[in-house]
Amino acid sequence: MPTSISPEDLHLIQYEADAAARRLRRTLGLSPDDTADLRQELLLDVIARLRSFDPARGSLGAFVGTVMAHRASRLAAQIRNERRHSGGSLDEPLAGADGGCRVDLVGEEDRLATLYGQPTNAFAAIERRIEIERGLGCLDRKDRVLCAALSHATPDQLAIAGRGVRSSLYRRVREIRFRLMAVGLQAA
Repeated sequence: MPTSISPEDLHLIQYEADAAARRLRRTLGLSPDDTADLRQELLLDVIARLRSFDPARGSLGAFVGTVMAHRASRLAAQIRNERRHSGGSLDEPLAGADGGCRVDLVGEEDRLATLYGQPTNAFAAIERRIEIERGLGCLDRKDRVLCAALSHATPDQLAIAGRGVRSSLYRRVREIRFRLMAVGLQAA
């Protein structure tokens, strides 16, 4: 295949990619937003294999159609495999849900952001902060200072730094935990 593509050939390749992407999207029950991604995958595969095209063996349309059919088959298998392992796509439309998707059923605290430690529920974070302030209010000053120090170091590190004997620090931490649990604050 020559290094340049005529406008007619380019139009043919794009038409075949559009048709194959729409067909694959319908077959897999994907959302219309996925059509462009599928089209791109198909076009990339054709472009990578275009230098293998031999006009003596057949037409460009037949070559492109065959390449896209093979790539669509591999994409479909990959998507089905991912669905099987993950329990389905979150973007998958639900039957009888008036256009609703599976993602609409998943709470904000169970979404992807939680896997990366990002805060997801502002109300829960505020309530947690209020609980911590209430719990720290029941402690005396020296125990609050110890809690602040423990937020940056372990009891062993504090003992090495001369902030007390290691066994005493662990005993105080245990007592602090009991007092916090008594006011309803549980460990995270």
